[in-house]
Amino acid sequence: MCGRFSLNALPEDIAKEFELGTPPRLAPRYNIAPTQPVLAIREDNGGIREAVLLTWGLLPRWMKEPPPRPMINARAETVMEKPSFRGPFRSSRCLIPATGYYEWHKEGGKNQAYHITVDNGGLFAMAGLWEYWMSPDGSEAETCTILTIESAGKVAEIHHRMPVILPQETYSAWLSPTGASQKERLSMLRPFDDQRLSYHPVDSPRGV
Repeated sequence: MCGRFSLNALPEDIAKEFELGTPPRLAPRYNIAPTQPVLAIREDNGGIREAVLLTWGLLPRWMKEPPPRPMINARAETVMEKPSFRGPFRSSRCLIPATGYYEWHKEGGKNQAYHITVDNGGLFAMAGLWEYWMSPDGSEAETCTILTIESAGKVAEIHHRMPVILPQETYSAWLSPTGASQKERLSMLRPFDDQRLSYHPVDSPRGV
């Protein structure tokens, strides 16, 4: 799974990486947690990329009230089988920028936290889905979830699941309604290049 992550890249670097017209206004964040606002990149109806804040924990539009536990992750292997995720996978995909994510591994009777990074701390994008939701009382929310896949390579030593990390050359195909077929997008949901991943032990993020 992916339950915490960090994003401490410069806004200018985020704008360059994701081809945004304007850098997003945000401060460095080292412990992004479920139900908090997260930065996401999506395309509007005109094909223009925009940076938005979405609440982390997907609320399907047909759901009348939030579930007991927020749906922060969607399994890539079953994304087209689950009613909560197959609609957003078809039409509401996004990229969620990060500079690392956290996983825990039981060692010596305690859970040791690890910070896992790409290219030694470089900016990367996790595959996400987003949804617009309106409650029966009329309140509105835009929410998201992060796709996960079975871990491979050295990170499998830490945890059996990992977020789907998309290479930069796939961003357009992932975001655009016409950039790729459904089959091609499903083929993107695979473990990331193990040679570009690294991890190190850290103190558990506050609140865990």
